[in-house]
Amino acid sequence: MSLEKVIFGFFVLLAATLNFGFFYGDLSDPALHNEYELFAAVVVNLITTVLKFGDRTQIGAVHLATSLVADLQLIAATLTWVYATQISSAGMTPENTASVVSLSGGALLANLVSVALLVIETTTFRRR
Repeated sequence: MSLEKVIFGFFVLLAATLNFGFFYGDLSDPALHNEYELFAAVVVNLITTVLKFGDRTQIGAVHLATSLVADLQLIAATLTWVYATQISSAGMTPENTASVVSLSGGALLANLVSVALLVIETTTFRRR
């Protein structure tokens, strides 16, 4: 067992589960989507991206691409949340909430692709 692979798998799965926890719930109800969970998803996704920088294989490049997509979507969701709550006079309307949750849904899809790649990579690993 490699500690490096355990840490990598831990952060990939944590990023996906945090993102799912924020995404799950009624699309237009802001009470069901916690901003701290979105913040945690952004931070863990950024850590996961940094962990993927060292892999020089083809599957590592795809891992990095999925992580960058998830980061971009989550940062856009966070900026939308901040605009709605801090700048806009309308506040967190159902339309703004739907935008934030939809962006996090895109990030969730990228995270699920990353988890699938991790499972495929793990099952094809050969012991020496």
